[in-house]
Amino acid sequence: MVVNVAAFIASLDGAAPAPDLNAPLAGLWWAGKGDWDQAHKIVQDESSREAAWVHAYLHRVEGDLGNAGYWYRQAGQPAAKDSLEAEWQRIAVTLLGSTT
Repeated sequence: MVVNVAAFIASLDGAAPAPDLNAPLAGLWWAGKGDWDQAHKIVQDESSREAAWVHAYLHRVEGDLGNAGYWYRQAGQPAAKDSLEAEWQRIAVTLLGSTT
């Protein structure tokens, strides 16, 4: 899993995410690049718990804590209490661990 996360982080140097990334990981990839609009577009129509978690994270980054709370509940996740960077890492580790 550590190798997967390292490869995922290294992929942020690219111009686009790998084509085989699922929507939550692609959204997280765009968030890692700082393109919040593209990240939102990718996860907003997904109904998975993982997409809801990424959506919650995006709202948290933007300071929209009301919507973040809604999406955390949809994801079945507790509201994050760690730093934004630590949460991004935790989401990446979880999502990459579920794809192996």
